[in-house]
Amino acid sequence: MRIGIMGGTFDPIHTGHLVAGECARSACGLDEVWFMPANVPPHKPNAPKASAAQRWEMVCRAVADNPAFRPLDFELRKGGVSYSIDTIKLLQQQHPEHRFQYIIGADMVEYLPEWHKIEEIMGLIGFIGLQRPGYELDLDALPAYIRSGVSIAPMPLLDISSTDIRGRRKDGRSIRYLVPAPVHDYIEGNDLYGP
Repeated sequence: MRIGIMGGTFDPIHTGHLVAGECARSACGLDEVWFMPANVPPHKPNAPKASAAQRWEMVCRAVADNPAFRPLDFELRKGGVSYSIDTIKLLQQQHPEHRFQYIIGADMVEYLPEWHKIEEIMGLIGFIGLQRPGYELDLDALPAYIRSGVSIAPMPLLDISSTDIRGRRKDGRSIRYLVPAPVHDYIEGNDLYGP
């Protein structure tokens, strides 16, 4: 099977994450998309606001109604800093029958040369970069070994971010429809991200 990996802090997971996963699945012929919350992301200096258990619960609730989506707590169980190279190697050991691709935003495609052990990563896995309207990705500016491993998929412009959602909650503003209804209910019920 062809599997897309959507990694992230998911603090919280939101509608934009789900649209991204579906666009990548449809455009690149993926059989499934696995949503994998990071334990400690190496590129984000601040710890997640919600606990690992809360972020995991929100991911499970968000993907439950799509049979092609699957939550994966692999990095949360592993603990420590979530480096992609370690995750890829372990996933390939555990699931040799699958072919994996990472799903990332076009802005992160340009950041790939900075990834930990990127040359080794590119030898193991491909990337799907989600191109958003109004953002120009210059693949030619990237090294050839990265360029050859990146597929581009179109995605509608959705200006939704976890940072904005947390800010709205802190200010007492509505986040309805920015997150799936089950995630909204969980955030409200557990008073997450409030003032």
